[in-house]
Amino acid sequence: MASAGPVLSREEVDRALARLGAERDAVESALLALQDHPGLRLLDGAELSGRTQERWAVAGKGLPLLWALFDRYSEALASARAVRARRAKPGSAELAELSELLTGDAVTVPGGALPDGPQLLGAPAKLVERVSLDALMARMNSWYATVLEVVSAADAVWSALPARIDLLLAELQRVRTLAASLGVHAATHPLGDDLAGLDADLTALRTEVRGDPLALWRPARVPAQRGTVPEGGAFASPSGVVDTERFDRAGRALDGVRLELENLLRLRDDAEERLQGVGDLLQRADATLGEARRARGEVLAKIAASDVPAVPGPASALRERIVVALELRQAGQWGRLAPLLDALEDAAAKELARARQSLTEVTQPLAVRAELRGRLDAYKAMAARLRVSEDPEVIERYEKARWLLWSAPCDLRAAAAAVARFQQSLRPAHAESAHEEAGQTPVDGQVQGG
Repeated sequence: MASAGPVLSREEVDRALARLGAERDAVESALLALQDHPGLRLLDGAELSGRTQERWAVAGKGLPLLWALFDRYSEALASARAVRARRAKPGSAELAELSELLTGDAVTVPGGALPDGPQLLGAPAKLVERVSLDALMARMNSWYATVLEVVSAADAVWSALPARIDLLLAELQRVRTLAASLGVHAATHPLGDDLAGLDADLTALRTEVRGDPLALWRPARVPAQRGTVPEGGAFASPSGVVDTERFDRAGRALDGVRLELENLLRLRDDAEERLQGVGDLLQRADATLGEARRARGEVLAKIAASDVPAVPGPASALRERIVVALELRQAGQWGRLAPLLDALEDAAAKELARARQSLTEVTQPLAVRAELRGRLDAYKAMAARLRVSEDPEVIERYEKARWLLWSAPCDLRAAAAAVARFQQSLRPAHAESAHEEAGQTPVDGQVQGG
């Protein structure tokens, strides 16, 4: 038998046998571990679909083929060990034979035994091939990587998602029970539609995870699908992450719905108090409007004005909505009551503000009259300080302004003009007083200052 390369020395033969023996033991341990892998048992018993079905159609052939290749490898290695054991110091014939067994194409394997191995265009299919032990090891590495990639990825997804999906579905059912107790149902409330959508999404995700786990696997490198040896060692486990984005998104959405339902639950507990608050605001608004009506009558009687605004009537439409809110509360329709009660509180607050604004506008003329009366009294006190309160013109203007302000109906424009004229009558005396205080007035015929 011709050697495929240079003849090995005895030391080289012994080193090669030791290396190949260690690799053979490592392969056996890896295959036994792979055979007991939980992902392998799950794949064998699952109804697969999609990407997983396509990948497992190729990789599923790998484990029996791996054992067949391993047997050929073990047999070839045993043959080499038998040759080496013939003599303590093998001669040239034994070394040549050992060199052929250890480095030459001395192992017969099934033809094309590569995972999804490409065939040369037009090349005839091979029933058997002869390869070296190193080439056979590379071929086993390739098949092992292919099988392990699918098995580990499927197991990772099945370990990460199905139980969590079932727990989230159970939580979803608890939330739906809470929603039903609050009158929240699909097709009648947005939160009910959200819960129905989440149920459908999670159920579809669970079906996909069980049938096509690889659809949820994101490898950290290109899968060893076409006969490539994985990086980091012959039997390194594949790396990647489980795509949990859809599951996480559903969990966040369910948390959001739960929070909104808890708000509705608080509404159920607080609805009576909040409706009472709306009623109190409307009572205060009615009282303010009543005060505004009385004030308007007083203004029309006491003030000569034609532009006094009318006082609006009570918000009857708002009271009708309160009746609707009470009916919804009685029927337990919390989902419909929530936005209505928010709107009622806002409308009642605006109604009270409108009533207060109406009272302010109606009583404005009385406020103006009161302000003019105050100014007139202040100017009268100033006249006394200036010692002109007995001046006939001052007296006349004061009496005119006072008569206008204390007569009914009061002409505010005329009264304001009269108060202004009374103020003007004080200006000469005020200017003279200021001049004296500045020390510029002659005393006893002499000019003061210097």
